[in-house]
Amino acid sequence: MIHHARTLSAAALLALLASCAAPRQPAPVPTAPLVPAPAAVPQVERQTLPPAPARFQFEGAIRQGGVVIGTAPEGVVAVNLNGEKITLAPDRRFLIAFDRDAPPTARISATLSDGRSIDETLTVAKGDWEIEHVDASRTGGRTSAEFRRLRPAELAAINGARARETGAEGWRQQFTWPVIGRISGRFGAQRIYRGTPGSYHSGVDVAKPAGTPLVAPADGVVILATDHPFTLEGNLLMIDHGMGLNSAFLHLSEISVREGESVRRGQPIGRIGATGRATGPHMHWGMKWNDARIDPLLLAGPMPSRS
Repeated sequence: MIHHARTLSAAALLALLASCAAPRQPAPVPTAPLVPAPAAVPQVERQTLPPAPARFQFEGAIRQGGVVIGTAPEGVVAVNLNGEKITLAPDRRFLIAFDRDAPPTARISATLSDGRSIDETLTVAKGDWEIEHVDASRTGGRTSAEFRRLRPAELAAINGARARETGAEGWRQQFTWPVIGRISGRFGAQRIYRGTPGSYHSGVDVAKPAGTPLVAPADGVVILATDHPFTLEGNLLMIDHGMGLNSAFLHLSEISVREGESVRRGQPIGRIGATGRATGPHMHWGMKWNDARIDPLLLAGPMPSRS
């Protein structure tokens, strides 16, 4: 009996030792469910827009018969006035003018180097034109047949001179009066020749005795100095001031400069006379910008007081 009990005890002991030797399995650790990572938010690239272009700057009279010097904003590569290309100087300055009969508005536009454009509408003030009665023949004292024969060649010479480009820089200057005296005829006035309506007066007249010297109102190049009197203009002198702007001096008794010669503001250029269609000695100063007839008084300012 005793031997049987020991055997059981040994078996129980072995079982106990076996259970102690077996490794314990760790308790399972609860895990959180897998959550997908949030999708990457696309980065929106901000585009910096170029600043709005500046506006044109103008100096002068925006009116019928007026001349204006403009400055284009930076980056401008081309300028147009009413669809016509305007010459642009390297410093972005340019010149425009308005005919005596210019419409009430004008459109100026520019193209920038990045392809953008600038457009502005200019309001052109209306001129106040007088009516003048002139005791002279419309044909300058010549017969109608003689006038028709001579006039085409004279106009061809005048138009050919105006078509010349000299690169003169006088357009940048303040113009001065070629002679100081009484203004006897104003630009733009409707003229009546011995009761017959004619064209408007294309310049300004200053009455002075024959032989009175006159000077260049600004720098330029002589583009026409006639060697004989024309039917209407008489002895005619024309000076180009650049950018399409030119001066014409009519009825002279003497021309003291030659075609192609450069002249400076204040330099003597001729003497007053009464050649061509004139009722007495005076200086007729006419100005044009391309095809537009303009008022010299708006460039030179009021006539100075005579000493």
